[in-house]
Amino acid sequence: MSDSQGPDVPGQETPGQDAKAVPTPSTGPAYADRSYRSRSGVAAGVLLLALALWLCIDALVKGHGKTPWLALATLVLVVPLVSAFTLWPVVRANEDRLVVRNPFRTVTAPWQQVESLQAALSVELRAAGRKYQVWAVPVSLRQRKRANRRSMISKGDASVISSRRGQDSRFPVGGPGLRSAFSRSSAPAPYGSSDSAGPAVAWADRVVTELLELRSRAVEENRAGADGAVAVAWTWWIAAPAVAGAVALIVLLAAG
Repeated sequence: MSDSQGPDVPGQETPGQDAKAVPTPSTGPAYADRSYRSRSGVAAGVLLLALALWLCIDALVKGHGKTPWLALATLVLVVPLVSAFTLWPVVRANEDRLVVRNPFRTVTAPWQQVESLQAALSVELRAAGRKYQVWAVPVSLRQRKRANRRSMISKGDASVISSRRGQDSRFPVGGPGLRSAFSRSSAPAPYGSSDSAGPAVAWADRVVTELLELRSRAVEENRAGADGAVAVAWTWWIAAPAVAGAVALIVLLAAG
């Protein structure tokens, strides 16, 4: 009876098979590990696009004379601009590089070329001697203030507690009111939670921290894929329709 052999299992060597002949599995996409974008910006973009479509389509159907043409030119101008500033911006990052997709250009920066990434009034990226704004991660001062207040409450003020203990023993520290107040805010909210009191760290600051951790890891490991030149690509397919719509609108208004 002849010997029978089952199907080869991928990644498992069979007797007499050279180990070098086994193909190395794919390491995955170039940059799709982490993605960041503003949810409020996306929601605002959808609402603005719906409003613009409703008004312009209504003018196209019911308008007379130059009104349909004006509505069409406005639609060609508004849709790319609204999409560029609300739906299009995103930040993608993996172990090798950072990709910042802004309204009119996309910046691809290997981690070795990233000099700094900070969140002040806005998130700024400095790579290869140039500075870029990060549109996809807006900084909310109100959210940062709320997060700082929550962090202070969670830590507690030991000096105030000890002073109160020495001033009056009739109100023991850790009583029902104070203990319940601290128990509600002592644990920071996990990432992505919907705690009404707000997260312990503002979203923009948390994103910058995570991106800096990726950069530090890539620099420490001296990854070969984390080195290279910074590439900047213009999104002409968004800018060109907007310019065409603006020119058409100017011509129609000038013609009277």
